Amino acid sequence: MASTHTNIYFASDFHLGIPDRETSLVREKRLIRWLDMVAPDAEAIYLMGDLFDFWFEYKTVVPKGYTRLFAKLAEITEKGIPIHFFKGNHDFWAFDYLYQESGVIIHDDSQEILLKGKKFFLAHGDGLGPGDKGYKFLRKVFLSKFNQFLFRWFHPDLGTKMGLYFSRGSRISKTMKQDTDTKYALTDQEVLLIFAREMAAQKPDTDYFVFGHRHVPTNLKVSEKASCIILGDWVRHFSYGKFDGYTFEIKYFEK
Repeated sequence: MASTHTNIYFASDFHLGIPDRETSLVREKRLIRWLDMVAPDAEAIYLMGDLFDFWFEYKTVVPKGYTRLFAKLAEITEKGIPIHFFKGNHDFWAFDYLYQESGVIIHDDSQEILLKGKKFFLAHGDGLGPGDKGYKFLRKVFLSKFNQFLFRWFHPDLGTKMGLYFSRGSRISKTMKQDTDTKYALTDQEVLLIFAREMAAQKPDTDYFVFGHRHVPTNLKVSEKASCIILGDWVRHFSYGKFDGYTFEIKYFEK
């Protein structure tokens, strides 16, 4: 029987957990409505990082909440629709819980893959491009197996409280209370655009570079062939990407 699934969907930067439980739950329910909308014609769904604003998996404990979302992800994957999750800089301490409970395929690093005959470079986007050496160093510290082992010695209540405290003081949490996105405005010197241009020159057969991380919905040509897609977010924009095999569109949900 021929499949009726004709589109591949992408979304990123949901930052569930901030600025408070009530506001986060409204966004979580909105995300679930989006998943219900796209699942009927989805060939695959890609969640490109920062699903949570803070996430750490202990051996037997995970942060409280998100049961509605986990159930919806499991419902979709059990129908045979693959959901891919690329770890972001806010949830790179996700290990195997999403796979075990909801069947979500987890990616630690960038991927180069063929989708409907087009070549994609997929990554959350943090740590790519020039500069930001301080963050790149911290990223290595946070990804250290030894440092993850040390963090596990904090009681889960304390570790989660610490993580959420820093999350709620982050620039993303503060941006939710602002009227503009000036901190996230893109220029020609945007590091992900620079990275995509350089990669397009090195790998001219690539059609699309797809990132999250920078929160500004973007679809720009970086070579004669390739486009750089920045998916926006579900903090302010509620944007997502739709690829039908021919065109890649950025769309907005319930706007």
